[in-house]
Amino acid sequence: MGRARPPLRASGPPATHPSLLPDALPLTRAVTLRNVLNWVNLSTPLGLALAGAGGCRLRRGPERCFLADRYRWRFPAAGAFTVGDVVLSRHDLDLLAARRPTLVRHELVHSRQWAYCWGLPFLPLYVASMGWSWLRTGDRAARSVFEREAGLHDGGYADVPPRPLGVALREAGARLSLAVRGRRGLDAGADVGTGRPR
Repeated sequence: MGRARPPLRASGPPATHPSLLPDALPLTRAVTLRNVLNWVNLSTPLGLALAGAGGCRLRRGPERCFLADRYRWRFPAAGAFTVGDVVLSRHDLDLLAARRPTLVRHELVHSRQWAYCWGLPFLPLYVASMGWSWLRTGDRAARSVFEREAGLHDGGYADVPPRPLGVALREAGARLSLAVRGRRGLDAGADVGTGRPR
């Protein structure tokens, strides 16, 4: 007698999480306007170019967005990020959405932010808001106006209380001073070219 065969397993990718499925209902005017603005301001084409360069699997998602997962680069460090109407992730978005079902809703708010910031100006504004958040709380998202609008909890962020501004400025000054001087202080590099051992 031969060995018993193992039971058959379903092959292929996991079932798509409901939050990733394209909308079956007609889209609202606001979503249509966002889609058009993100094509006109070139942020959606930029997102598609990043997805292509990053070797992503690309498909349609809700509200006419594009879902691009398995992004091969490590920057930016995030579970997912959005450029125009393109949601990118280094992870498998089906598995990520199963763990965090509100993630795509959070990213679609960022898509709207790209539209009302007229495309690329969103990037320096977002970086500035991250800097402000870090200064006030020590966390890059907790006081970012963009992350708060998108929903901190939906994006997987904690709401960290602000610290006194004076304390934050002193800490930032001390860190900046260390970064500029290096750990060895002002004499760093003083022996270069003198023949003395460093």
